[in-house]
Amino acid sequence: MSLRSTLTALALVLPLFAGRIAHAEFKAAYVDLQRALLEVDEGRSAKARLQKMLEEKQKDLDREQEALRKEKELLDKQASAMSEETRIQKQTELQQKLFALAQKWEKGQKEMAQKEHNELQAIFAKMDPIIAEIAQRENITMVFEKTDSGLVYAPASLDLTNELVRIYNSRNTGKGQGKKPSDAPTADKKK
Repeated sequence: MSLRSTLTALALVLPLFAGRIAHAEFKAAYVDLQRALLEVDEGRSAKARLQKMLEEKQKDLDREQEALRKEKELLDKQASAMSEETRIQKQTELQQKLFALAQKWEKGQKEMAQKEHNELQAIFAKMDPIIAEIAQRENITMVFEKTDSGLVYAPASLDLTNELVRIYNSRNTGKGQGKKPSDAPTADKKK
């Protein structure tokens, strides 16, 4: 959303809150959700998991691509000794394999994008109530997302990202982040 559309939206919405704002102080803050995602333990774990899956898929595709390259080299060497019909058949088979590999790559890209979307949405869904909780506790009227809101400038004192990360990690420790037991706080304090 551009700065102009954000300001226009605020101009339209602020009169609705004019009565409330007249009686209460208007406070705004922001969070950097992308930074928070990279800093929460669950986000780092998800990123590492996705990166590992991507690397494994890429290795498989690289192996298949190398096998097809070798098959093409062999076909090129043997082409002069083959009949026209056999050569055309082998070339057609090779083209079909190349097409299948390209489709496999495209399907893999879509699957990875969907997995990434699902993992990130689950994390963002856990962040939303934490942001609301912080805003209510601090009597903040509005919380903006740094990168999507068109926020051009705001002092660091209005940044809630560190608090979001701290609370998120404290509430989501040990939920599949792949942490070593020595890294996790003891659960005995909560009991």
